[in-house]
Amino acid sequence: MTIFTLPGLRIAGEADIDLVADVVADAFDHLEVIQWLVPDPDRRWQVTRAWYRLHAEHAIRGAGQAVLTEDHTACAVWFDRTGPVSEPDDYAPRLAQLAGNHLDQFEHLDAQMDTHHPKPPHWHLLFLAVRPGQWGQGLGSHLMNHTHTQLDAHGIPAYLEATNTDNARLYRRHHYTNMDPFDLTVDDDICLYRMWRAPQPVTA
Repeated sequence: MTIFTLPGLRIAGEADIDLVADVVADAFDHLEVIQWLVPDPDRRWQVTRAWYRLHAEHAIRGAGQAVLTEDHTACAVWFDRTGPVSEPDDYAPRLAQLAGNHLDQFEHLDAQMDTHHPKPPHWHLLFLAVRPGQWGQGLGSHLMNHTHTQLDAHGIPAYLEATNTDNARLYRRHHYTNMDPFDLTVDDDICLYRMWRAPQPVTA
């Protein structure tokens, strides 16, 4: 059995915004929902990477937190929704500029996610990304455990939209449960899956 040594973790800062966007773009390029957002494979990475950067910038600049592995192979982008909720500065015009003729898809996804977002205070895991070639090494769990420990210590729930049912199984191992409704329909054949994690008891 191969044993992987988990890398250290650090909180991303301003200088890491582009790095976080790169990691997410590399990790998510194969996802059905991302292929639906930008059907053109020659433009997909560039367009979606700009979108990830917009959200990573917002989290890192105070709306949440981004956690990076020290080897730059994986990251998690969280938003703190225990208080007033904000969006990136000039979000609408910046989204229109980066999305181009794919704007309708991005606006539709945003609307669906906003409509079905839970109201109680929580932290939102928007992106959990592991670069191809590093899957199956426990990096996603490593990143989640880091933040879940903090949330549990303060009694704060967490929420996410799983991109497929395989990922949903991983999240269940971290105490996420299916919400009602579970499916968040993006397109006729594409769904995200709403999941909620109650804070877990802290053991001494």
